Amino acid sequence: MAGRKRQNGLREVAAGGVVALGLALSISTAAMAQTSVDEAGTLNLIIENDLFGAGTDRHFTHGTKISYSSREFEVPNQDNPIALVAGLVPFWPDGARARASYALGQNIYTPEDISARVPDPNDRPYAGWLYLSSGLTAVSPDARRSDSVVLELGVVGPASLAEQVQVGWHEMFGFPDPNGWDAQLENEPGFSLIYEHTREVWRSPIGAGLNADLVPNVGFSLGNVATYLSGGVSLRIGEDLSTDLGPPRIRPSLPGSSYLRPADGFNWYTFASLGARLVGRNIFLDGNTFTDSPSVEKRHLVGDMQAGIVLQYEDLRLSYTYTLRTEEFIGQDQVNRFGALGLSFRF
Repeated sequence: MAGRKRQNGLREVAAGGVVALGLALSISTAAMAQTSVDEAGTLNLIIENDLFGAGTDRHFTHGTKISYSSREFEVPNQDNPIALVAGLVPFWPDGARARASYALGQNIYTPEDISARVPDPNDRPYAGWLYLSSGLTAVSPDARRSDSVVLELGVVGPASLAEQVQVGWHEMFGFPDPNGWDAQLENEPGFSLIYEHTREVWRSPIGAGLNADLVPNVGFSLGNVATYLSGGVSLRIGEDLSTDLGPPRIRPSLPGSSYLRPADGFNWYTFASLGARLVGRNIFLDGNTFTDSPSVEKRHLVGDMQAGIVLQYEDLRLSYTYTLRTEEFIGQDQVNRFGALGLSFRF
């Protein structure tokens, strides 16, 4: 009897040990899944145009941006220059990994009536913005928080090549000629220093294999091109919401993720976002900083309402965002509507 009890006890201990080992392995695997370093970068192409949203050709009429977000690097790491620079950034979040970002972009702005050779002085001026940017993004190990610091450097005015791009595309597709580019803003070097914080604060299953989350954001921009405080929130519903924190967009739209984590096959989600900016300076409305130029009286509070869909297959992401932007200057008689197409590839 005593021997049988000892054998039963040994079996129970062994079984308990197997269960404990299994639990430990599952917890360890889950932890590794949450904290594994993403060793792939992401290339993005973003095109925004009012033709995609309202079929119009006015105000913020076109934007193109090509960007690259590097792989993740552990911080601190003295052997990698990206991680080394990240370790020198004040207030770097504890445990966050570093991604570097680089971008080339161009924005084009026109008044409502592009047929007039002498533009309406009470409407938005013609202007272009051609820029390069570089920055660092701190990504939390669970990929549910990101903090980005970005410096944009470029030129406003004829050197931005906005006139040539718009005129060329209009000729190619038979659209009306924009006739007022002679009155655009003058050449001026420009910069904006931008900070953006995005964090998923809630995520929950809602049935039918779907999840929902809330992703608020705050940020600011300082510079002669744009100075503002911003904030907003996105509601997302879909399958796997862990591959990003929203699709990438062209500033000053609400921030998304320029990086992409892999999906297991096909993935999708829809989203709706609300955001607002308290604007101190907008060179495309205020006009040139150091010389006389066309200008209008800007509104200091501007809101964005956005909705869209993201489709992802493994390392490829396709997104569409529809944006309603409230009036940006005194005399603007209706909101702006435009759409954004984004294509991202992870490699």
